Amino acid sequence: MPECKHPRVQIVAREEDAEFVECLECGDIFESSEFKDMTIEETKLTNES
Repeated sequence: MPECKHPRVQIVAREEDAEFVECLECGDIFESSEFKDMTIEETKLTNES
C-alpha cells in the first residue's frame, strides 16, 4: 500500500504551542509542524529528481 501523502487534514486539538491535525484519508494524527516538514521534504525530493 503506498504511503499516504495526507492530502486532506483537519485540526483536532490545540494546546498552548501546538496544533494537532488528523488526515481525513488514513486517520493518522500528528502535530501540524510535522505536516509542514513533510511537505517541505516532499518538495525537495521532487525538485531534486
